[in-house]
Amino acid sequence: MEANPPVLATVGVGDLVLLDPLSEESLLSNLQERFLHKEIYTYIGNVVISVNPYCQLPIYSAEMVEQYCNGNFYAMKPHIYAIAEDAYSSLRDRNQDQCILITGESGAGKTEASKLVMSYVAAVCSKGADVTKVKEQLLQSNPVLEAFGNAKTIRNNNSSRFGKYMDVEFDFKGEPLGGLISNYLLEKSRVVWHVKNERNFHIFYQLLAGASDPLLKRLKLQRDCRHHGYLGDEDPRLPGIDDATNFQAVQDAMRIIGFSEAEVMQLLEVTAVVLKLGDLQLSGQFQASGMDACGIQNMQVLQDICELIGLQESILEQALCSRTVEAKQEKVVTALSVAQGYFGRDALAKNIYSRLFDWLVTRINESIQVTVGERRKVMGVLDIYGFEIFQDNSFEQFIINYCNEKLQQIFILMTLKEEQDEYFREGIEWTPVTFFDNSIICDLIESGKGGILVLLDEECLRPGTVSAATFLAKLDQAFGSHEHYESRKSQSDRHITDTSLPSTCFRVHHYAGKVTYNATGFTEKNTDRLYRGLAQAMWQAKHTLLRSLFPDGDPKKASLKMPPTAGFQFKASINTLMKNLYSKNPNYIRCIKPNESQAPGQFTDELVRSQVRYLGLLENVRVRRAGYAYRQPYQPCLERYRLLSTHTWPRWTGTARDGVQALLSDMDIPPEELAYGHTKVFIRTPRTLFDLEERRRRRVEELATLIQKTYRGWRCRTQYQLMRKSQILISAWFRGHAQKKRYQHMKRAALLIQAYVRGWKTRKEYTKYFRSGATTRLAYFIYRRLLQKFFLGLKNNLPPLTVSDRSWPPAPYRFLTNANEELKTIFYHWKCKKYRDQLSLEKRAALQTKLCASELFKGKKARYGPSVPEPFQGDYVGLQKNPKYQKLQATARGKLVLADTVRKVNQANGKMTPQLLLLTKEHVILADPKAAQPKVVISLSDIHAISVTRFSDGLLVLHLKEQMGTGGTKGDVLLVSDHVIEVVTRVHQVLLETTGQPLNLQIADQFSMQFKKSSIAVTVVQGPKGRLGPVCKKKGKKMEVLVC
Repeated sequence: MEANPPVLATVGVGDLVLLDPLSEESLLSNLQERFLHKEIYTYIGNVVISVNPYCQLPIYSAEMVEQYCNGNFYAMKPHIYAIAEDAYSSLRDRNQDQCILITGESGAGKTEASKLVMSYVAAVCSKGADVTKVKEQLLQSNPVLEAFGNAKTIRNNNSSRFGKYMDVEFDFKGEPLGGLISNYLLEKSRVVWHVKNERNFHIFYQLLAGASDPLLKRLKLQRDCRHHGYLGDEDPRLPGIDDATNFQAVQDAMRIIGFSEAEVMQLLEVTAVVLKLGDLQLSGQFQASGMDACGIQNMQVLQDICELIGLQESILEQALCSRTVEAKQEKVVTALSVAQGYFGRDALAKNIYSRLFDWLVTRINESIQVTVGERRKVMGVLDIYGFEIFQDNSFEQFIINYCNEKLQQIFILMTLKEEQDEYFREGIEWTPVTFFDNSIICDLIESGKGGILVLLDEECLRPGTVSAATFLAKLDQAFGSHEHYESRKSQSDRHITDTSLPSTCFRVHHYAGKVTYNATGFTEKNTDRLYRGLAQAMWQAKHTLLRSLFPDGDPKKASLKMPPTAGFQFKASINTLMKNLYSKNPNYIRCIKPNESQAPGQFTDELVRSQVRYLGLLENVRVRRAGYAYRQPYQPCLERYRLLSTHTWPRWTGTARDGVQALLSDMDIPPEELAYGHTKVFIRTPRTLFDLEERRRRRVEELATLIQKTYRGWRCRTQYQLMRKSQILISAWFRGHAQKKRYQHMKRAALLIQAYVRGWKTRKEYTKYFRSGATTRLAYFIYRRLLQKFFLGLKNNLPPLTVSDRSWPPAPYRFLTNANEELKTIFYHWKCKKYRDQLSLEKRAALQTKLCASELFKGKKARYGPSVPEPFQGDYVGLQKNPKYQKLQATARGKLVLADTVRKVNQANGKMTPQLLLLTKEHVILADPKAAQPKVVISLSDIHAISVTRFSDGLLVLHLKEQMGTGGTKGDVLLVSDHVIEVVTRVHQVLLETTGQPLNLQIADQFSMQFKKSSIAVTVVQGPKGRLGPVCKKKGKKMEVLVC
């Protein structure tokens, strides 16, 4: 059976089937020897025995995964990776659904074994992005479920307090698609009570140790565990375990699985509510009728709980301190005693946590469950609580041990009994091996006609007072004579005296030993009663998650029907699990606990001996040694190995059995290695099977090579035919293309020759008839063509008609430069004419005035530039609108051209006085602005000239003819006007209009003016900028004017 004896026999015997001599002592000695040399795995055929080392071993590295990947089960040292590889390869290659059953006592290492199996399967799968995401989600479900479902017990620091079965689903390539988790019987009583030296569930300690201070404040929790009643007063720390780090790992795992931030926060809030319920204290009170009642002692805790779940304090207080009983549509409210109040509080805490755990499993399944509908391969991994024997065993231990009885039963049926029964059915010669069949114990517990669980349900539903004594009496009546049941009464009937069995207890002889159960509390835990008022209060909470956990609290869905008991539900779920396991090919990992103190390197002989006995390892070895390692129906065997024989390959026409016999007879296999049953062929040793598989592998390689050779030849021939066809087609097209190009070339050459000949003939005729004057004609023709081209191009490229746009396309030829400039001027004048034709009379007159100002002052006076954008208004004093100036209007006689305020310079002292300047069609009038009376009236014909400076001042001089003017004029008039440009322009226009003579305008810095009968020399000097108006200084016959 051993494929590589030096490897398997390095320390002791790696496969117990090869142990010689075979006895219980030699088996224990071999396990101990291997354990002390860190060889913790041993085979019994295809069953793996795992002894918990209680320390980390360097045998789970990536190199070890590579070593066992795609390897034969017996070809390497015993390892848990070997059974994981065997199950995965059978699922992938043989299309067989697999299940891995991990059994053993509490603390034997079942949880770690299941994680190692899952990590190996994840490591050997493909590495695509989608596959990696699925693997991460499947693996990360472990730390989340361990945090909420595992706890420290006396025997194990990480004991699973719930059963877990995970179905991992794969596609046809063996890549994981997702999974489905089923949970069984969470030990929710641990939420409210645990024995000394144990802990509550891990999540409570992880939350308090790892949460930040703001988070703890939000959850109304304190970091010290001793402040929370459900956690006890003992030191919660465990050696080698960091709760704070584990809390962060749990949060990261939930994010990887797909939990949202809101879901994580709601989950922690409900967890905090469970802890806060343990802090709630009740005090005794009395009603007016004298009946006992209870009330909340610490209202602050009640207030914290209600803030967390969004519930009114009065509703929760009433639900905790009273009970509403409904009967015939009547409601009776009954006050609870302190004991009843604490019972209701603990029942609420247990129910919240249990339902929260179920929600957590459902939520994980939503993330990892497969939604596609094609056929899938399934590998199931069962990690369920081990057999438990404590000092005080209650309902939870009874249910757990019942589950282990069922698992032992499936092991017996599928490995011992079923194997031997199969030999008899197939007609194989066989010597029966005796073994203990625990079906009698399973019937004692679960029999539908009167098992312990059925009697417990009957007792819970029975009217009247129900107690442990009445339940024990019913058990004694039904099983008093049963060989696997004991109680004080049954011992008395058998005349047996045993003081170790209390009167409130009964004892069951399990396959793993005798276990004494305390019947006290069985009925209460089986009914799992929760007051309806508490469920309705939770349903009224505004907390989304908590409200969803209590759909039975909805008054519209209220029912008086008794819910199914815990025992009934667990029995149904176990039966479903068994049916699921029977449908798959089993792979077994039998975990053994070497000592009770969890110490590495310590092997307790008696403890291991008891486990070897009740696990039936010795009987398993005997059956494996006497039986056949491999069996398969004839048709699948023929389909798999027919390619090894020329008689069966490529086609067999006879029966499947004859084909298998013909096939194996060609393999030179010893006759003692084979047995032919009615429907199956049996192979005794794995070595023979490995030899068949190796021959098949080599033959598959040969056939694959043949197929590849044939395919390559066909592909090359096909490719050659395609290339030949393509080459012929390309050649035909290329030759046609070449001929076309040659024809085009010849055509162009012929046309070129024809053109040259026609040219030569034309020139010859031209020389004969048109030599005289040819140059002039050609030049004239070319000139006309160039002009035509120029004008046509100019027509298509005329600039915009905007007056301000002076752009013009340049002349394409030099001889057109002058003509182009003339055309530019004509076009611009035409644009201006078009623009003027569009103007109204008023705007045209204003524009004419501006044009006149431009002719007079542009480039001559500095003030002209700023005046260009300012419109000429004419009347700057409102002469026609102001009634004060009626006399002046009469003087103007309707011929007013301009009215402005000016400053007249006194020629005697240089001082300036304000006066009104009125320009009419005939006169220039200076008037007093206060009296509105004309002071000086000058006829336009008397104005000889006007002088202005070149600066930006408003100085102007009216030079008058000698002995002209009225109203006291004593010579020329020196004025200062803010609108000097408009004043001079208007005077020029009126003179030109009335006399036909232009104004004599002088622009200079020095000029002379007549004063009385003398002449004054005026000099204009430009001063610093920023001065206001001109300043006149007269010195004798000289006047100096300082302007800005």
